[in-house]
Amino acid sequence: MGTEKALSLILKKYRKQRSLSQEELALRCNLDRTFISLIERGKRRPTLNTILILASGLEVKASVIVQEVEKLIYENSEEKDTNK
Repeated sequence: MGTEKALSLILKKYRKQRSLSQEELALRCNLDRTFISLIERGKRRPTLNTILILASGLEVKASVIVQEVEKLIYENSEEKDTNK
């Protein structure tokens, strides 16, 4: 699993946990809703600054998001290794 896909899954998870629409999150972060959609679909690579803004809008530490992305990538690569 690529970084973009892993990040998209984690951001979407947090957004849904907080019962926020993409538009509500975009308003909280002063970003465009279509940009949120592109990130959640793994079509955009947000900058570190954007990740910090999104984390703030989701009320979660950016470091937690990054750790979960790393974990998801690691778990996915381990799964591939065991399926060989």
